[in-house]
Amino acid sequence: MSIVPGFVDSHAHLVFAGDRSAEFEARMQGQSYSAGGINSTVAATRAASDAELEENLKKLVAEMRRSGITNFETKSGYGLSVKDEARSLEIAKRYTKETTFLGAHVVPKEFKEGKGAAAYVELVTGEMLSAASPHAKWIDVFCDAGAFDVDQAREILTKGIAAGLAPRIHANQLENIGAIKLAVELDCASADHCTHLDEKDIELLAGSNTVATLLPGAEFSTRSQYPNARRLIDAGATVALATDCNPGSSFTTSMAFCIALAVREMKLSPAEALWSATAGGAAALRRSDIGNLKVGSIANFVVLNAPSHLHLSYRPGVNLIQETHIATSIAESIQ
Repeated sequence: MSIVPGFVDSHAHLVFAGDRSAEFEARMQGQSYSAGGINSTVAATRAASDAELEENLKKLVAEMRRSGITNFETKSGYGLSVKDEARSLEIAKRYTKETTFLGAHVVPKEFKEGKGAAAYVELVTGEMLSAASPHAKWIDVFCDAGAFDVDQAREILTKGIAAGLAPRIHANQLENIGAIKLAVELDCASADHCTHLDEKDIELLAGSNTVATLLPGAEFSTRSQYPNARRLIDAGATVALATDCNPGSSFTTSMAFCIALAVREMKLSPAEALWSATAGGAAALRRSDIGNLKVGSIANFVVLNAPSHLHLSYRPGVNLIQETHIATSIAESIQ
């Protein structure tokens, strides 16, 4: 038996409806991943009732608790309309303080085939932001090929900051289009994915307060290259690990699995991976009261059915979480 800090999942997409297992099967047979599959989840989410969305969210949160996650962030981004983005965040806020407005996930189908991306950015930064901001702490944008370019992302994040939301960004998952420079320019709390980085990007992250949040579940599920975590850490960047739990590219709530991937595929030591999944995740949320076992921090911790943290990566696929404690209460599941 051993005790570690509760895992802090700083990047998840938990408010959605629908199933994309057929897409996963096709990808395993050679189909490439692109941002376009998000639209199928958007259609299902828009059609779902509030009760259906909340029930699915509750199940995922219960899985997280059983997996040792004591704190988590979750985003909107599968509504992509004023009404559906606002209600997604309103539901999410019942389960976490770390809610993120991601109206700029992709340009929805009706705008791609109609008024275009510029009109959608105008909606996101206007009426949608006004409806979503009362329920959100953060604003995010998918700044990548097939989603939003740097200029669009800057406008969206800047308007969000003006509305009182703190910025974070999806950056460099599919291609390098300059999102890291923007993340540092706007002092984003976190740049997430960071799969395609050049030396200048790494230098910028290392010299900034922006955390590089790595999401190895996405690389595993899309058979993509993994980020160069070793280079980031050696350069002095702060690194976090998160599940990126979502129905399309990383449908896992297991932080232990992500730790094992980080050790096996990204050359982190077991201690570095554990730190990134706890204190690193807390840093990505700009919090110092979670993700550690220091005096004065919130008493969120996990009891492992294992002699040490090494077993989290040594025994991949085995749930070693014996108890999850949140502020001294055992939270094995949410009924």
